[in-house]
Amino acid sequence: MLIKSQDEFHAESDAVFEAGKRSSPYQHIDDTATRVDGQNQNCHVLCNPVYTAFRTRPHKDRLTVLEVLRNGRPRIFLINTEALSYLACLPLSKATRQTLQSWQDGIVMDDVTLMARLNDNLPDLLFQQRKTLIDAAAVAAYHAEIGFPVIQTLICDEAPQFNWLAISMMSCWIHEGRHYKKLIPVVAVHRKALNDFLKRFWEFYDRLLDYREQPTQETAIKLETEFGQLFASQTGYNELDKRIAKTLAKKGSLLLVLKHPELSLHNNPAELGARFRVRKRDISFGPRTEDGKNAWDTFMTLAATCKKLGISFYEYIRDRITKAKSIPPLADLIQKRAKELNLGWSYLPA
Repeated sequence: MLIKSQDEFHAESDAVFEAGKRSSPYQHIDDTATRVDGQNQNCHVLCNPVYTAFRTRPHKDRLTVLEVLRNGRPRIFLINTEALSYLACLPLSKATRQTLQSWQDGIVMDDVTLMARLNDNLPDLLFQQRKTLIDAAAVAAYHAEIGFPVIQTLICDEAPQFNWLAISMMSCWIHEGRHYKKLIPVVAVHRKALNDFLKRFWEFYDRLLDYREQPTQETAIKLETEFGQLFASQTGYNELDKRIAKTLAKKGSLLLVLKHPELSLHNNPAELGARFRVRKRDISFGPRTEDGKNAWDTFMTLAATCKKLGISFYEYIRDRITKAKSIPPLADLIQKRAKELNLGWSYLPA
C-alpha cells in the first residue's frame, strides 16, 4: 500500500522539491548514510525554512549532488570559459588545453557525446584529470541552464563535492567550532590559550547573531574588522595558531552573512533533516527495493515539508486519499510562505 501506485504523491514530492528550490536563492544541504537492499547508499537532504526534500542515491560525489539539485534530469555538459576556469590549477599539457579551448562551441552535450569526445580526442587523460574535467563541464552546464533555478548560495559543511555548485558558499560556524574542540592540549598554558580563544570565538558568533536581527553597514564593517583581528591572533600554541590561520582563510564564506543577513550561521536545518532520516533508518533499517527507496524519499519529503508549513501530516494524507483537496498543493503553500517570510530579500536589486 505504501510503495505501489503512489504516483500522485511522487509527483507532489517533485513539485515540492522544485518549489522549494525556487522559494529562496539559498539552500541548506547535507547527506547521511543509508542502506537500500543491504547496500550502502546516501540520502541527500536539501532544505530551507519552508521545505525539506530527501533524495537517495548510490553515491555522494559532485556529479551525484548535481543530479540531486537538478531533480534527476539527464546529465548535461558544457565546455565554456567557466568550465575551463575550474581546470586552471589542473596539470594539463598545452595540447590538452588547446583541445579544450576548441570545444568552446556553446553546444550542450549529453553523457554519451562527452564521453565519446574524451575517448576520441583526449584518451591519455589521467583518472583525476578526466573526473575533474567532467565535473567542471557538468557544473558549467548547470549554471547555464535556462528555466530552472540555479542555487546562488549553499549553506553546508566543507565536503569537497559541494565546491563549484553554487555561486557562493556559506560555511557553518558550528562545524568550524568543532575543529577547535578536537585540539587536546597537554600543557596548562596551552589549555588556557585554547579556552580563552574559544570564549572569544563564541562571543564573536553571538555578535553575528545580533547583526542578523539588526543589520547595518556600519556594524558589518566593524564585524569584518573584528574577524581579521580575532583570527590573526598568535597564542603561542602552535596547533591552535595553525587552526586559527585556517579559519582566517575562510573569511569570505564565514562572513557571507554580512552581505546576506538572512543566511543562517549554521547548517542545523539540513542536519536535523538528516537526523530525521537516521531515526527512520534506526527503526526500519532500510528499504529493500527501488520502489521502497522512492517511497521513503517521497513521504519523508512530504512529512517534513508539512511540518514546516504548519500542516498536520495525518490531515494531509487523509485529504489526498479521500480526494477532498481542501489542502492546497504544497508547492503553492511553499511559494506563499516564502513570500510571507521574504526569503532572499538581500539578494534582490536595490
